Amino acid sequence: MSGAVDLSVLKERAEANRAAQAAPPRTAGPAGPASDAPVSDGPVIDVTEVTFEAEVIDRSTRQLVVVDLWATWCEPCKQLSPVLESMAADAGGRWVLAKVDVDANPRIAQAFRAQSIPMVVALAHGQPVSVFAGVKPRAEIQAWLDEIFAQVGGAYPDLGDAPAPVEEPEDPRMVAAEDKLNAGDIDGALADYRLIAEAEPNNVEAASLVRNLTFVSRASKHPGSISQSAAAGDVDAQLAAADVELLNQQPEAAFNRIVELVRVTSDDDRARARARLLELFELYEPNEPVVLAARRKLATALF
Repeated sequence: MSGAVDLSVLKERAEANRAAQAAPPRTAGPAGPASDAPVSDGPVIDVTEVTFEAEVIDRSTRQLVVVDLWATWCEPCKQLSPVLESMAADAGGRWVLAKVDVDANPRIAQAFRAQSIPMVVALAHGQPVSVFAGVKPRAEIQAWLDEIFAQVGGAYPDLGDAPAPVEEPEDPRMVAAEDKLNAGDIDGALADYRLIAEAEPNNVEAASLVRNLTFVSRASKHPGSISQSAAAGDVDAQLAAADVELLNQQPEAAFNRIVELVRVTSDDDRARARARLLELFELYEPNEPVVLAARRKLATALF
């Protein structure tokens, strides 16, 4: 990833800011800030374009830094950021979370070439080493971090005696639901995950599993041949056919089928087709090319 990112513009901006602060004032007045941006303590820090060099680039020579690119208007960011903050607090100093509001600090987003947010970048010794976009469950993020430390952990000898990350005990409800899923009881697992998601609206993993298993449970009940036999005017059959296509790893065909259904229907049938298409979009990352293409086609069909 390091070759795709140029952080020099941020270093230059920080250096220029320090030079401006170090220059003598032209008129008398209150004392200005210190010449060097202060380095924050704690597992979670807020970073600006001015403090980026000290808080991210310099710090990453001593400690892995995970940058969270977010914005106040970004709903997925509101799901992901609390998970990252909790993990950073539990990491025992092995890494620090640097939060960047991209609206207030657009040059940082530009330096990382962020196409969408949330976007999370890990930096070691001044260079990005890994990145992911979109919302992920805690377990996937931990696996991502473990892989990074397997690659660069030896580069931080001072952290050798740092306490290992605190592993949260497994939720017995999630374990029971997973056991049902592994045993082939999709509907039973779905019911368990749905209860967890309803009780804990911020449980990203449970909510994701509910979406996926809702689809799998419904799609697996359709005849496999319905995608070929669905009558053009039969809304239920067309929606079922799209389920089968998506289950068979044909998302473009499934999305195009429902977009066409939106184009040729009206009123309740059109609303139902559109709602189903938006539901299927949620099974994918929002920046997936097949989703972006289908969203454009949907907008054309609607307007």
